Amino acid sequence: MSGWLSILGPWLKAHPDLILPLLLSLGMAGCDLKTRRIPNYLTLGGALGGLSFQLGYHGLPGLLDGLAGLGLGFFLMLGPYLLGGLGAGDVKASAALGAWLGLWRAFSLFVYMGVCGGLIILVMLLWQGRLLAGIREGWNFLLNWLLCRPFDPKPPPPSSARTTTIPYGVAIALGMAVLCWRLA
Repeated sequence: MSGWLSILGPWLKAHPDLILPLLLSLGMAGCDLKTRRIPNYLTLGGALGGLSFQLGYHGLPGLLDGLAGLGLGFFLMLGPYLLGGLGAGDVKASAALGAWLGLWRAFSLFVYMGVCGGLIILVMLLWQGRLLAGIREGWNFLLNWLLCRPFDPKPPPPSSARTTTIPYGVAIALGMAVLCWRLA
């Protein structure tokens, strides 16, 4: 136990600004796992808390950085949401965490949660025995798109009736944990 404390103590002193967003992301992941939704009180409260923290901790430049992080977190997730890959709660969660993190850390979070989400989906497809079929469908779509250039470049519906969805709040929390770990 003292080994963890010797590592955790200096990290907490060096990064006190990451404790609350990490806890917020874990709460969002818990709600997403339980109900498949991220409640608005967590996202709106998280965004307001993040902006308040930025203003109180860093002053006006911090508030502007928090607003930039909020906007970046929102707009980076808007595309996948519009394509049907994410829920609105995931977009709002990313924006709320961006308010806490600021512009550059929000971008880092986006990269880390994308990697974590991709790994989670790979593991789920492997677990369900659908990975090879999914790769084959994706490869066929890519070849068809490159060679035929259809007018409607949307992929065909999956051949199997089952679709793989994940509570993306888990990927967001894992991405936040990786961000915290990388800053250690």
